[in-house]
Amino acid sequence: VHPNVSQGCQGGCATCSDYNGCLSCKPRLFFVLERIGMKQIGVCLSSCPSGYYGTRYPDINKCAKCKADCDTCFTRNFCTKCKSGFYLYSGKCLEKCPDGLEANNHTMECTSIVHCETSEWSPWSPCTKKGKTCGFKRGNEVRVREIVQHPSARGNPCPATSESRKCIVQRKRCQKEGKGKKNREEKRKKSNKDESKETRQESKGRAARRQNREQRENNNKTQPKKRKAPNKEQDPAPADTAH
Repeated sequence: VHPNVSQGCQGGCATCSDYNGCLSCKPRLFFVLERIGMKQIGVCLSSCPSGYYGTRYPDINKCAKCKADCDTCFTRNFCTKCKSGFYLYSGKCLEKCPDGLEANNHTMECTSIVHCETSEWSPWSPCTKKGKTCGFKRGNEVRVREIVQHPSARGNPCPATSESRKCIVQRKRCQKEGKGKKNREEKRKKSNKDESKETRQESKGRAARRQNREQRENNNKTQPKKRKAPNKEQDPAPADTAH
């Protein structure tokens, strides 16, 4: 062993030197050279840093640099993330996307152009005018549809999602206020309430009359019967008749 080579190294190094750092790594670790100023130092890492990809060999595992326009890569010829200003497409970093594709500035990739898609039109609505369906002859009816797929940046924009057209209906009078179903229901409830009130009042009246009648009957039973006073005007005694 060279005098400058040490066997008791730190940081995953199998062999190292004071000047060059790690010279070889322990099993399963990757060897990579890091530049510090004008000097390169060998280090051993569990995974390769950004801008490098790992290669395994029987005697040593190394980290090799990706292409200049590639931020991370799987191999030298297959990039997984591009540097700023480039768009990823099929493992390559391009300044401009091919025809039929568009640049996605969010993912920094070349993606397919997506056009707008809508659902089928709904049936036409009832003919109305100022929110009413009666009291007019000419009004408007509408129909709508929903957006199923929003377009991408270069995709075809979405068309209108609603349509309106004139309509003609047979004129009919609007129901007057108080003639509707709701008002009829309220009237029915009020009528039932009034009938219930009258029924309660009649029941109370009958009960009061029955109580008074029973009271009079009880009073008649408990009071003694009055005797008839003798007639103060009596017939005069018969006069003596002369014999």
